[in-house]
Amino acid sequence: MPPVPTPHLDLSTVALLGQPKKAPSAGWRKWVYVASFKTINVGESPKVIHRENLVNQVRRPLHGCYRIALLSLKGGVGKTTITATLGATIASIRGDRVVAVDANPDRGTLSQKVPLETPATVRHLLRDAEGIQSYSDVRRYTSQGPSRLEVLASESDPAVSEAFSSEDYTRTLDVLERFYSLVLTDCGTGLMHSAMSAVLAKADALVVISSGSVDGARSASATLDWLDAHGHQDMVRNSIAVINAVRPRSGKVDMQKVVDHFSRRCRAVRLVPFDPHLEEGAEISLDRLRPQTREALLELAAVVASGFPGAPR
Repeated sequence: MPPVPTPHLDLSTVALLGQPKKAPSAGWRKWVYVASFKTINVGESPKVIHRENLVNQVRRPLHGCYRIALLSLKGGVGKTTITATLGATIASIRGDRVVAVDANPDRGTLSQKVPLETPATVRHLLRDAEGIQSYSDVRRYTSQGPSRLEVLASESDPAVSEAFSSEDYTRTLDVLERFYSLVLTDCGTGLMHSAMSAVLAKADALVVISSGSVDGARSASATLDWLDAHGHQDMVRNSIAVINAVRPRSGKVDMQKVVDHFSRRCRAVRLVPFDPHLEEGAEISLDRLRPQTREALLELAAVVASGFPGAPR
């Protein structure tokens, strides 16, 4: 048997020069570094390192298209707002394309969360689907915010009575999957409307939205009950619950008990605090959010990314 060849020495930059210690970016650590003429480097703080780890998690490589469905049985809990802010957070961190689809059977408001660049809706996309051959073609039907999140609007004309069906949703995904790495779907509040069966069949991840109120939590739990009863047990176990503070205070509700309830049913639970900018209900700019809100959204984005194929949970 011939001898096993000796492996070559690793000639990477890190192997030859070592990994340089990153200079601190803020706080007293940066002050010491600058005041010592860059001779004393105590490194980044644990908080900064934690944030960098979350960002790296969101940037995990993704092969193919990952589809996220955002669902709530009850209106007024901020489902569309979470869709827009989660999508914007992911899009601002990753370098690939992210699109949010308004799949509300009634008039949805997702398109109001980004500057309107086109009056086109999902109906126009479906009408012209056969002629869409490139990203520049599909871009004519979406509006893009400063975060790079794109939004495909729902039909806003109340005179249009044709429902957004399961087949329509499937055809929409067939187009979007060719050009986008992540597709977020802002679902309607009903579980029985036509498109929902296709949304659930196609989703790689499910995010269930609840407010911090008693009826909001009960409605979110009822959503999980319905999914369990209709053959989606695995989806429920792998889902993410978001407790969204749509009001400044949660009153007398014991939020820890709400978190404990959903943590027993879902893969993860995250809280998004109240934010005056989101309460406006207008176009969303991540720069105008409070630091704690941006931190919560980054945590949520990292939890979503932990479900990417091949990502360790």
